Amino acid sequence: MTEQITASYCDYVNSLEQDNVHVHYHDTQYGFPIESDNELFGRLILEINQAGLNWTTILKKQDNFRRAYSGFDIATVANYGEVDYQRLLNDAGIIRNRLKIIAAIHNAGVIVQLQEEFGSFKAWLDKQHPLSKEAWIKLFKKTFKFTGGEITNEFLMSSGYLKGAHSESCAVHREIMKLSPAWQRA
Repeated sequence: MTEQITASYCDYVNSLEQDNVHVHYHDTQYGFPIESDNELFGRLILEINQAGLNWTTILKKQDNFRRAYSGFDIATVANYGEVDYQRLLNDAGIIRNRLKIIAAIHNAGVIVQLQEEFGSFKAWLDKQHPLSKEAWIKLFKKTFKFTGGEITNEFLMSSGYLKGAHSESCAVHREIMKLSPAWQRA
């Protein structure tokens, strides 16, 4: 039997050279509370597109996703039609997966409805908080497309709604604590 040793993301990043995409993401984005609905939507798009792929691929394409999906503008993406769908399917700068593209457009429409009802996507997330990871997953599966357990977990952890993005000994963890992420207020 082979024993598998898993290091934390913080340990992994500390083993990399400073110009690595993971170092930038770890130090400036991962686990930091996100206030903007468009940025929350963008993070959801990235997490959905990571499914079945290496996170490095997604991080390297992050700017391409932002351009392809109109700066992650929720209202614009919610109004995408066939021309935009075909444009995304043909965009070599992103992940050209039909189901993931359909999910992004659909989820933008869902978020528009949540904004109308709750004032913002963030307000909807805040209203649900604190939920257990299992309850979050059930809610996301019911509300959005292409949001299984791992996608939901990573989206919530990476945006400050679930604990665990950084080890407590990580300097970035201490910076995030100063920002009072949602999981800390539970």
